[in-house]
Parts: sequence; C-alpha cells; structure tokens
Amino acid sequence: MPRTMSHLWTPPDEDTAPRRTPAERLESYLGDPEDPAGMLSYARAAAADATETFPAEACALLDLWGLPDHYVPAEHGGRLRSYQELLGLVRTLARRDLTVAVAHAKTFLGSVCVWVSGDRASARRLADRVHAGDAVALGLTERYHGSDLMAGEVTAWPVAAGYLLNGEKWLINNATRARLVCLLARTGPDPGPRAFSILLADKRDLPAAAYRELPKVPTHGIRGADISGITFDDAVLPARSLVGDTGAGAEIVLKSLQISRTLCPALSLGAADQGLRLAVRFTRERRLYGRTLAELPLTRRTLGEIYADLLAMEALSTVAARSIHLLPQELSLTSAVAKYLVPTVVDDVLTRLGGLLGARSYLTAEFADGRFQKTERDHRIVAVFDGNTMVNLYGLISQFRALARHHPATPDRLPDPALYDPDAPLPPARLADLALISRHGSSILGALPDHTAALTAAAAADPALAGAARAAHRLTARAARLLTALPKAAHTVTGTPPESFDRAAALALCTAGAACLGVWRHAPRIGRHWPAATWLEPALHRLLARLDATGPTGPTGPTDPATGDRTATRAAADDAVFGPLTDRLTDQYLRGEVFSLLPSTTAEGAPR
Repeated sequence: MPRTMSHLWTPPDEDTAPRRTPAERLESYLGDPEDPAGMLSYARAAAADATETFPAEACALLDLWGLPDHYVPAEHGGRLRSYQELLGLVRTLARRDLTVAVAHAKTFLGSVCVWVSGDRASARRLADRVHAGDAVALGLTERYHGSDLMAGEVTAWPVAAGYLLNGEKWLINNATRARLVCLLARTGPDPGPRAFSILLADKRDLPAAAYRELPKVPTHGIRGADISGITFDDAVLPARSLVGDTGAGAEIVLKSLQISRTLCPALSLGAADQGLRLAVRFTRERRLYGRTLAELPLTRRTLGEIYADLLAMEALSTVAARSIHLLPQELSLTSAVAKYLVPTVVDDVLTRLGGLLGARSYLTAEFADGRFQKTERDHRIVAVFDGNTMVNLYGLISQFRALARHHPATPDRLPDPALYDPDAPLPPARLADLALISRHGSSILGALPDHTAALTAAAAADPALAGAARAAHRLTARAARLLTALPKAAHTVTGTPPESFDRAAALALCTAGAACLGVWRHAPRIGRHWPAATWLEPALHRLLARLDATGPTGPTGPTDPATGDRTATRAAADDAVFGPLTDRLTDQYLRGEVFSLLPSTTAEGAPR
C-alpha cells in the first residue's frame, strides 16, 4: 500500500540522533500508548481484540515509518544489518500489542526463506515488493500434518509454463491479507526431503479461480490476527517462482526456521515487559494490611524473581540474535534453546504475575483496558510458532552426541567476545554458513567452565561477586553431569524416551546461564551500570531453581546443598539476593524505562 496515512495520524517529530537504536526511534515515533488517540495505543488494542479486528491502521503506520525495510537484508537493498536490532524492533511492538507484532513481522517470516536460499534474483524481486509495503506469508503447515512438513500434500508439478500448483495450506498467518505466499510444495514424486521445493506465489499473477482464501480461524489469543489458509486449484506459477534449487525446499525451510526461532523471543520479551509493568503499577497502588502490596515481603520476592527471569532471557535472546552473525554454524542448537526456553519461561512469568494481580488479571475492561488478560492470552501462541516446544527440544536431543563430545570448548573454539556485547559491531550475517546440525556442539554452552573460572578469579578480588561465583560453579557442575549422562545412541522421533526431553530442557537452562555469564564478562556498558550481585547472581539462582525442578536432573535429596535445593537458610539468603533487583525494577518503573539490562525510555515515560 502507499506509504501515506496522514489522514489517520500525525506522528511526533522523530529524533534521528545516530546513537539511538532503531527500536528507540520506533518507540518515540509511535507515541504514548496511554493516549487513546494513538494508533498503537493500549485502548485501541483492547477494542480491536474485543471485535477480533485486524490492526490494519497500526500496520499502515509501521509501513509509513519504514519497518518493512528492516525485514530486508542490506545486501538486497534493505536496512537489516543486525538481527539484534530486528529483535529490538519486534520487542518494541510486542511491548505494546502482541497482535500487531505478529501481524506485521510475519512479512519477515514469509521472506526469510528467500534470503536464506542464496537466490539473488528472487531476493531482488521480493525486496522490491517488501519495500513497497506488500505483505508476505509463509505457507508451511497443512490441516492434517501439523509439524510434519515432509508429509505435505501441496504439489507444484513442473509444466511447460512453470509449475502447476494444487493443494491447501492452513493455519497460515496473513494468508488472506498477504499479496505473496512463500510455499513449501512437493515438486517430485519420490519420498524424502529432496521431493520438496520453495516457490513464491504472487496472487496478482493468478486468475481469481486459481486460488481461494479460507475463512479466518477464531483463536484464543491474537484474536485480530489473520490466521487463515489458502487453497490453490490448478494455479500456474511462472518458472521464476522457484526459489533456490529444485529439491532444496526442506533444507531451506529448516535453515530459515533457525533464523525465525531466534527472533521469536522478541515477542516474549515484549509481553513480559508489559505484564511486569502492570504488576508493578498495581502492587504500588493496592493497599493491604495498612501498607501497599509492593511492601509485602512475598510481593517483593516474587517481583525480584520474575525480573531475574526476564533479564536471564534477555541475555540469552541477545546472544542468540548475535550468533546469527558470529556463530551461524551452531544456530541449529542456539535457536532451539532460545525458542524453547524464552516462551516457556515467559508463560510461567505471566502466570505468576496473574497471581499477584488476582481477579484483575481476568478483567477485560475495568483494569488497564484488559491489557493483562490480553497479553497472557496472546503470548500462549508464541510457544507454538515456528516449531512447538517438543519440536525444539527434539532439535536438542538429536544433537546430544555433538554436545557431549565437544564440552567443554577448547581454547581455540571459545566464542568471539563480541558475541556477548550488545554494543560491539557485528559483521554481515553469514546465512550461507547455516547448517542443519552443529558438528562441534555448542560453544556457548562449552564456554561455561571458562566463564566460571573468570568469575571465580574476579571474586577473589571482589567479595561482592562471591555469591554469583558459587552459583556459577553449581551451574557448571550440573552441566558437566548432564553431558556425561547423555545417551550415546541416537533416537528416532517416536522412540525418544521422556527423560531425554527433561535433559534437553536442563541443557537449555545451562546454556542460558552460560549466556548470562558471557554477558557479565564481555559487555562493559552493562558492567558499568549493573553490579553482578544485582542481576547476574539472581539470574543464575533462577536458572538453578528451574534446573532443580527439571526431571531426572533435579536434586538428589531435599537438603542436598550441592544441588541447590531450597532450605530455610537458603530461602533467607535468597531474600538478600533478590531484594536489590526488586529495588532496581521499581527505580526503572518510576523513571519510565524499558525493563532491560540496557534500558531506554518508554514513550509513556514515568507513571503519572
């Protein structure tokens, strides 16, 4: 659509100072979400959710700002130079309205197969369409096959004019509204992944009788999103519709999902910020027993634990996004860790926040425009996107042997310190280096003992680091035991024992801890503003607590100090661990900042 909507809203002047990140500039551009007149206001989001209305005006506003250009890699004429920046942009949208974030960012998901394919001609054509504001959908799933992409029945048989496309794709985001659909289709009769190819279908090239857009599917969350489907009936696609090589479709999709899975945590981080902000506001206003709810010890403890969860997931997400540039050959593992763990933790975070809010967590109008219940509902879908929880855990299980064989990382295989520093320049992303499996395991996890040794040395000179160092030692020991106990034989999807999924979940937690330690060690700006005792120690405590609750990797006894199991003494110590973080959370709230290791000012600013 044309990039003009002045009849809808006039955005505020944008500060283009070069030191501001794209996410900060977008936040400023979108204006105060507390103002009901704003296109991305909380009130408009609530109204659209109640009527299941697609956020067309909000998406048009984002087009006007130029967000689609950030979905196109710089090598194809776009502004996507850093996947960390794209993570921040999507997080900014999700903090306001997950439905808008899902509806608009779907164009990136629909395009990523083309960027990964290495097909420069297709990439140039698609980049032109995305720059013009055309939406793109990704057609992978089918009604009767779910996550089993290799069972797909949509066919695109080669014919003289190109490809004859038949079949239905279902539960597709933006299937109705998108002009272009990137499809995984069967192009050969033989079984196996080489029978599938990627095609880019442009609806405007097809006669009306060649396709049917299926009705929108009602959903529990993201009610306004266009979750629908599309059926092709003898649709003839031109030969140029093929993306990459014939038979390369499955490989392109699996590599592309590594990218999209790495960015899905942005949705979770934004949802967690909104839920936590509402809870802090409520606990400061609500009075019980002669004082505010925020003053009660249990409330303080809960908020501190939740913020520690959020910061740990932010550290993991940042490292994962930067690994697209610096460790693409390991992204099959890193993306599975991030996509499994971050939405899982944030689902738990929102559940705990709902306990603080009580009845208000269910209200649709009387409390904060019903934002909390909408956010909680909307976020449930994030764990399903781009491979559900079990799919991502199996992605780790299938690489157990490589993980165990290459742990700990040898000195020559330790990651570049820039991997952990959000301020360090990034080289261009090396999408050609993506691999279906990581031959050398995870160097992020493999660096855990090295980080722990560095923290131990630092603690010898600074007693304030002693608690974090003890937690790091416990985490390192748990990872070593886990990796030693991994099964030596590979499993099929249907023959994998349940305990392998528990081990995969535990390894994901250990990887998150390694990411946190790497950020502490190599991100100087975070180190200047965040004492390790304020964020790192609580984050490691939370990861260890989750490890203690994870299947066969949990504690060997109720009072075993080596496992970190809770005792009365440990619980009292934890109050001292989380208290300073709760104070920092309150301070950020009162300053109107995003809840982050690298906070920036929200458009709504300090609470009124």
